[in-house]
Amino acid sequence: MSDSDTQTIQNMVTGFSRLNDEEVFKQCQTYGANHYPRYDLIIRTAEGVWLFDVKNNRYLDCLAAYSAANQGHHHPRIVQAVAGALQNNYGSVLSNMVYTDVLGIFYEKLNKLLPQLAPRFGEHGNKILPKNGGVESVETAIKMMRYYGYKEKGITDGKQEIIVFENNFHGRMITEVSYSTTKKYKEGFGPLTPGFIAVEFGNIDAVRDAITDNTCGILVEPMQGEGGMYQPPDGFLKDLRELADEKDIILTFDEIQVGLGRTGKMFCFEHENVVPDGLILGKAISGGVIPLSVFAANSRLMDIAFNPGSDGSTYGGYPLACVAGCAALNVIVEEKLALRSEQMGAVLKKKIEEIASRSDKVKEVRGRGLFIGIELHDGDAMKYCKKLLDLGVLTNDSHGHTLRISPPLIITEEQIEYLVERLDEALVK
Repeated sequence: MSDSDTQTIQNMVTGFSRLNDEEVFKQCQTYGANHYPRYDLIIRTAEGVWLFDVKNNRYLDCLAAYSAANQGHHHPRIVQAVAGALQNNYGSVLSNMVYTDVLGIFYEKLNKLLPQLAPRFGEHGNKILPKNGGVESVETAIKMMRYYGYKEKGITDGKQEIIVFENNFHGRMITEVSYSTTKKYKEGFGPLTPGFIAVEFGNIDAVRDAITDNTCGILVEPMQGEGGMYQPPDGFLKDLRELADEKDIILTFDEIQVGLGRTGKMFCFEHENVVPDGLILGKAISGGVIPLSVFAANSRLMDIAFNPGSDGSTYGGYPLACVAGCAALNVIVEEKLALRSEQMGAVLKKKIEEIASRSDKVKEVRGRGLFIGIELHDGDAMKYCKKLLDLGVLTNDSHGHTLRISPPLIITEEQIEYLVERLDEALVK
């Protein structure tokens, strides 16, 4: 180790190791799969809205791990809850042959935030099926929609169809990439899973035309994140709801990225006062500390599709994840993060629109709450992401052409000013 490396180590922020950056790069590039186009940046610690490198340089996190860190990094209440569970022997994974009190508490806490899902099936309450990453809960939703089609609509098993939308993003497992319209997500991974029909996002006539006797479900993001930070036309979700009711189709919303306060409401579907039949949540549901996701549905629907042996997950809903989940939900509710997202998002979007009015680079600004996209005329958002990184802001592109701005919901007006100054530098000057 060189003298300069030693000096860096002496001045660095506390982190997991005392390896220098070159050693970390070498380890990751030698032993790790090259499945992400990463920046040449190693983050050692994270707190609130800030990320820190080995030299204690700070970066404003405007990704929030794609909404996993809505509560901010290492929120003290979530960290304390998780540490307490480990120190007091109630955080370990247990066989699903037994119950745990924290699982029941988590179920009830989340249920109290939800409206009655699928009310056309009756006021039976809701039930929750927990998993780990969000894509697992997407798979769970697909299973439920297909089983409903088979059991309740009489569709021949294997013929069920689900309508999805162009530029969707629901994960990268084989089934999910099978109905992606992004070539790079699925090329070479065949044979792909059949049973999905992709139509234009926001086009209700295209949805209506795609419905057949085998249609059992509609799977949609109330706002697209990876697809370009798009919100559908006003009334689209209501039209989907009416069409699903008319044709006896299960309408499922994927709110992994846009739920739990991100768009200025607890749930994104509240913007149109529409209630889905099934709901997928993840990421912020555990505050970015422990992997956790859920699929929630009307109890009647859940009981139709899932019985002992029809589904399972060793770590799905295990004690430590539920401890984090309970604390994470408490933070969202008690710190009024949905309202904060609405208020801070309005401030930030107005300032970004003012920048756009002076920039020949910006094509459009769109979004709700703290879920904002800046589309660029030249279609190369990553170029501006790299400029922002040099200025101390971490962000990413959405579908290549749009700059994604989605910081933790705890961001302050002072921190917004920090961001706006740097956006102005990257997009105007």
